[in-house]
Amino acid sequence: MVQPVPAVPRPHRSYLSFLECPRCGERISADRPANVCGCGSPLLCRYDLEAARADLSRDDLAGRPGNLWRYAELLPVRDAGAIVTLGEGWTPLLHLPRLGRRFDLDDLWLKDEGCNPTGTFKARGAAVGVSRALELGVTALRMPTAGNAGGAWAAYAARAGLPLLVVMPQDAPAINRREAVVTGADTYLVDGLISDAGAIVARYGARSTAFDAATLREPYRIEGKKTMALEIAEQFGWEMPDAIIYPAGGGVGIIGIWKALQELEALGWIRGRRPRLVVVQAEGCRPLVEAFAQGAEASEFWQGAATLAAGLRVPKALGDFLVLRAVRETGGTAVAVSDAEIMDAMGLLARQEGAWVCPEGAAAVAAAQRLRASGFFGAHDRVVILNTGTGIKYPDLVTATPPVLPRDGEIPGA
Repeated sequence: MVQPVPAVPRPHRSYLSFLECPRCGERISADRPANVCGCGSPLLCRYDLEAARADLSRDDLAGRPGNLWRYAELLPVRDAGAIVTLGEGWTPLLHLPRLGRRFDLDDLWLKDEGCNPTGTFKARGAAVGVSRALELGVTALRMPTAGNAGGAWAAYAARAGLPLLVVMPQDAPAINRREAVVTGADTYLVDGLISDAGAIVARYGARSTAFDAATLREPYRIEGKKTMALEIAEQFGWEMPDAIIYPAGGGVGIIGIWKALQELEALGWIRGRRPRLVVVQAEGCRPLVEAFAQGAEASEFWQGAATLAAGLRVPKALGDFLVLRAVRETGGTAVAVSDAEIMDAMGLLARQEGAWVCPEGAAAVAAAQRLRASGFFGAHDRVVILNTGTGIKYPDLVTATPPVLPRDGEIPGA
């Protein structure tokens, strides 16, 4: 008889204490479903890190399953029986020596989130968000999406047996529409941006009991995303890199990474200077980059958002003030790259290292090259590029028309 490998350490204890508003400081119970604070800010999970530090050590992780649930004590799901998993997390951290030589970065790395279920890092947020919704008694979900999050949440909602309503832009990648449909989500398209999809979902919510799982409108997606930083720390032997480059649309991942760094420091698991957090956007949709350059605390809605990187086509992020805070507090920066640079970087990484990444990840590659050329990075800095998904989900971006040989043909020039 096949013995299943446990998804999480059993028994486990979550040190979740309460939800807190990072803007006004309001504390809210974590024992009932919650969306945003009354002031409109996203809510963040807070843990009893003093107790966790006394009870838990880094050595306790040894031998645990290779997925994000190895950090169960630092995640919000209290009942292991509520966990919904497809094996997400513990993605590879790959050294890029050939690309690094080309960029004059001898310690360049790629955290490859394309190896997650559904092919992107969205699986992390969906796993934790859906699990926590199930644990809190939520019976249905609704959300707008730029594409990949909808596909991921549809898969995990199906695994949990929860109905899900998804609305995404009509020009979202075709695979995202198919993912949502094949896994049973009630899927709709809108002739517009994710902001238009969000308005439709909000109007639907006024007459529905389905829980709003939109980006940063529930507090648990961040917790799944923060495990990227927990893994980077553990994979580097608890020595953080000098910088992490992250392609930001809604910015949940960078907020999660920033939050994880704070928690790791409180636990005493890492010390020293935090890595500089670098946000990358597309030139055709760069609200965070402009806000950073202007010293603003929040971004303005980006009119006419346009880029081939669908995940970066977010004209206004609900948690923009948190993204900007994370970048500034770590001495990072914000960079916009063109669609042409994205495509060049995608092909270059594939040819140099064999990694076919999504356009959002390619934007981070382009940013690494530019920031080294400008002197923001030193040649010996340890730099981690966060690739948020596999390039295989974007076949239309690559033209492949190899010549066809007759059956008795010869290779030209051979």
